Amino acid sequence: MKKLSLLLVLISLSYISFSQSADELAIKKIMADQASAWNIGNIDEFMKGYWDNDSLTFIGHGGITYGYNNTLNNYKKTYDSPAKMGKLFFTLIKLKKLSPEYYFLTGKWFLKRSMGDAGGYYTLLLRKIKGKWFIITDHTS
Repeated sequence: MKKLSLLLVLISLSYISFSQSADELAIKKIMADQASAWNIGNIDEFMKGYWDNDSLTFIGHGGITYGYNNTLNNYKKTYDSPAKMGKLFFTLIKLKKLSPEYYFLTGKWFLKRSMGDAGGYYTLLLRKIKGKWFIITDHTS
């Protein structure tokens, strides 16, 4: 009986570890997909990592922007040419699970551009909505 109990505990722990790893991989894929979309100049595809909702919050050098469409429009206005977009690189610094529904991500971003490089740091709050991860809050500096 003890062996069976131990086996069940080990299987449960393996399942929990796999679930966490699957979530982390899904979040890392969002970031990779965003960089890929950016690097081909496709802001609409880049935005698929964000929650398509009026409650999306983006905080950047221009202040706070609420809503998916407002955030999309700001990206298109600010990065309206290949020279301004450049090539995007993300470096993940820390990915922390807050609950089964939320993750907090800290990282660095870097744009390699002919008009001059740019970069900074970002923090993201991600939420699992209907089984899929989305960025719901982005603070980029």
